Amino acid sequence: MALYDHTIRTTTEDRAMLERMLDVQRAELLHLVDGMSEANVRQRLVPSLTTLLGLVKHGIFVEKVWFHHRIAGRPRSEVDIPDDIDESFRLTDSDSIESVSAAFTAACARSRTVAADHPDLAETISWHKGDVTLRFIFTHLIQEYARHAGQGDILREQIAATS
Repeated sequence: MALYDHTIRTTTEDRAMLERMLDVQRAELLHLVDGMSEANVRQRLVPSLTTLLGLVKHGIFVEKVWFHHRIAGRPRSEVDIPDDIDESFRLTDSDSIESVSAAFTAACARSRTVAADHPDLAETISWHKGDVTLRFIFTHLIQEYARHAGQGDILREQIAATS
């Protein structure tokens, strides 16, 4: 995927720019596990629960919290998101590159559908720290995924150095 194609470089529409930038960061997060072994994506190289696969699994949590729960208004229990953020990084025996990647891709697709039903970037959404706009949510997710993709890049580099 071209990181910044012609469309994203030349758009003057805020909404189109935010949606495309978010999709770029979603792709970057998913790319973390490309070409890696199941063992490598589970390697813990830092004291936290952060692993390559855990970062992608956390992305599922992020999509569900912001789009499926907050924007769509569905209860957390209905969209299957844990109360503890650490749980969003924790891997189970059934988690695999294929299953987590598919779940992340599906969560992103559902998020795009939810977002399409909310065309006004100035719409306010309730958050435990106070109301935020849809524009804030897009921007927040772009920066969160960029940060996590950067963390993952460093983990991939460390894994490659020891393999």
